Amino acid sequence: MANKDPIKVGVLFSREGATSRVETSMLLGTIFAIREINDAGGLDGRELVPVHYDPQSSAMRYADLASRLILDEKVNVIFGCYMSSSRKAVIPVVERWNKLLFYPTLYEGFEFSPNVIYTGGTPNQHSAPLANFMSRHFGPRVYMVGSDYIFPYESNRTMSDFILQCPGGKKLGERYVSLDSQERDFTAIVRDIKDKQPDFVFSTVVGKTTRMFYQAFADAGLDPLKMPIASLSTTETEVAEMGKRIGQGHYTAGPYFRSIKTPGNEDCVSRFVKLFGDRVEPNMLWEAAYFQVHLFANAFIAAGSDEHDILLPHVLGSEFDAPQGRVRVDPVTHHTKLYPRIGRVDATGQFTIMAEAAGGIEPDPYLVSHTFDDWGQALSLVAQDGQHG
Repeated sequence: MANKDPIKVGVLFSREGATSRVETSMLLGTIFAIREINDAGGLDGRELVPVHYDPQSSAMRYADLASRLILDEKVNVIFGCYMSSSRKAVIPVVERWNKLLFYPTLYEGFEFSPNVIYTGGTPNQHSAPLANFMSRHFGPRVYMVGSDYIFPYESNRTMSDFILQCPGGKKLGERYVSLDSQERDFTAIVRDIKDKQPDFVFSTVVGKTTRMFYQAFADAGLDPLKMPIASLSTTETEVAEMGKRIGQGHYTAGPYFRSIKTPGNEDCVSRFVKLFGDRVEPNMLWEAAYFQVHLFANAFIAAGSDEHDILLPHVLGSEFDAPQGRVRVDPVTHHTKLYPRIGRVDATGQFTIMAEAAGGIEPDPYLVSHTFDDWGQALSLVAQDGQHG
């Protein structure tokens, strides 16, 4: 007789704390995919049941709750983590017990674990195209502002390497703020930016402080048409929080924006909004959290098990028609082929897509086979040049 017992999976996204707003979108993207899978008959007739714990944006709680999910709830697969500090905390846990973590956030690269599937993007899929685009359209003199943890430090190092390859490329400043910073903490930073007049500002500020930084930038009278902020971490969620007037004119690199005009994306967003309303803005983290659950479900059906050693060969090399395009898990690196795009915030608070890699870009987490010059060919402009600034 066929096994019809439910399949439990762990879900680790925060509903409280500094990064709760974007993590709530990731949580709902995950629940949305699980609901779709169950509505379509589940995993060979077995219901997929999410067990969600709230880490409250604390790296230590992520590790503790991952252990609880594995030892108490007996899950074999966890979907979760936003910041790199939380991923770094959970990896030793899943490696110790030989479980599988699906991680949906773009990150700094230079990592591999046999117990992680990375679906959010590597530096050659976000930092390189952003550096190329901004230096070509605004200039190569950059000022860097980030939150005080591993992803911003490493991303700034990578961005520095790319920018210094440009003629005239220069780093004019590099500042970090804590995740619990206040508005006043950005005053001196913005004053320094105004004094040094970079061509653009590279932001890896995350969570609630994103709104504070962009607000301070606007309050100082800095004009994004002349000196925009270019970010890896400012999504539709953060723009909604800061207000479209504050966000308008600034740039973000990511594989997905809600504004992608394809039938697949528009249909997916429509289904999501019908179920969940406007509680969260679909964004690149939401989209990766959504499609990675479908990658898992398809692999489970093929494998007949969610045990790591049985499931993993069916995840590696697997593909799925995600809202951004057809993604594929690279069997060597465990990272995912994605569709890099550059978006600019418009007057409605959505992103106008200015450039995109239409054919998708394979992951290169250690930056061994891609050069900065590749991006002149890889990114095709969508909007007219005159609109860039």
